Amino acid sequence: MGAGKKAKNMAKSTKGKAKETTGKAVGNESLEAKGRAEQALGDAKQTAQKAKDTLKH
Repeated sequence: MGAGKKAKNMAKSTKGKAKETTGKAVGNESLEAKGRAEQALGDAKQTAQKAKDTLKH
């Protein structure tokens, strides 16, 4: 996986986790849901990129 894409996807997952945690802490269900969605998106992109890399080799 390209290092730049890997870092970008990992950052998206981390950012989502931070949003989710903040949402839980302040009782904001919308922020919590956005955080979970962002995490899922980052994780999905990482998985897709790994699959692409596996097929290349």
